[in-house]
Amino acid sequence: MEKYTITISDSNFESEVLKSTKPVLIDFWAEWCGPCRMVGPIVDQLAEEYDGKVVVGKVNVDENPSIASQYGIRSIPSLLVFSNGKVEEQIVGAVPKARLQDSLNKYIS
Repeated sequence: MEKYTITISDSNFESEVLKSTKPVLIDFWAEWCGPCRMVGPIVDQLAEEYDGKVVVGKVNVDENPSIASQYGIRSIPSLLVFSNGKVEEQIVGAVPKARLQDSLNKYIS
């Protein structure tokens, strides 16, 4: 199975997220987080559906605490929508797929 989501870390955050010419959806998650396990498959589906239009990445907050603290992530799952290197939206908690689609559709030209 092809993987559409990318793993975001301290080393590739700037190149993959801040310098992206496409909108970016980042899922901040952790292994131990129950709601994160509910959102994860939805994020994977979105990555496939929006392939070529949106960059979809995941940040493990336990492995990359500096990114999480830089963006004030206090509860997970948190999903940030970036456009032109800036955070446009923050969605906290396990939300329905349609809510994430609505957010992404605003930034696709």
